[in-house]
Amino acid sequence: MHKFKGKEYPCCTSLTLGIIGGKWKTVILYHLMEGTLRYNELRKEIPSVTERTLSLQLKNLETDGVIKRKVYTSKPPLKVEYSLTEFGKTLIPLIKSIADWGDYVVKNH
Repeated sequence: MHKFKGKEYPCCTSLTLGIIGGKWKTVILYHLMEGTLRYNELRKEIPSVTERTLSLQLKNLETDGVIKRKVYTSKPPLKVEYSLTEFGKTLIPLIKSIADWGDYVVKNH
């Protein structure tokens, strides 16, 4: 058994998928690989995700320590930015490999 953030996983692959699995988490991480994005910029990059789903997935990624959320409150309007943490940056090679495999499938199958 593997434990992470109070959850138990039967193997290391299930732990990885527990953190980045699902329809939207890898898409969010893919867009954050290039750098910091505001919430609305993420919405524009991923127009088919609902606001509720995007908010929940961002919250989950933040809870797992993969992304960080920075809120600027010095002057209206409120500004929120998301970026990869150092821990999250360790996922870049994995996300790139997933994207490369997707390109391969499109071109060859």
